[in-house]
Amino acid sequence: MKANLGLSDKKAEKAVDVYSHYIADSYYLYLKTHNFHWNVTGMHFYGLHKMFEEQYNALFGSVDVIAERIRAIGAFVPATFEQFKSLTILKETKEIPKAKDMVEMLKNDHETVIQRLRIWIGEVLALDDTDTGDFLTERMKEHEKTAWMLRSHLEA
Repeated sequence: MKANLGLSDKKAEKAVDVYSHYIADSYYLYLKTHNFHWNVTGMHFYGLHKMFEEQYNALFGSVDVIAERIRAIGAFVPATFEQFKSLTILKETKEIPKAKDMVEMLKNDHETVIQRLRIWIGEVLALDDTDTGDFLTERMKEHEKTAWMLRSHLEA
């Protein structure tokens, strides 16, 4: 049954498109962060291991909320690796990098997501979809905080 939320078809389609790309980015980032949590080594192991755990748990929770937004609009959620791969611009990590490189990669990925969120926020607000704009703005704040935490680890 089609949702009757007061969204035009154009607004609903745009919101689903944005959320679909964002859930793919978030899931890729979740997987990479969890991978690094499991595989980090070196002098700063414990601190990074704990920080990565906090970050992947936050990302996992956000993926569920994004999926629920898609369903609330009345669409089905992309939920396969193939779909995620086609929707994200983030890259997988095939090797196990050094700890500092892990932090750098995650920082870069969060900053990429922030840049994409800024674009998407502008697009949905141009359609007067303030609900989606508000949601994405709140999520952007979390990515900005995480990127700051990661950047702080990289300073000499």
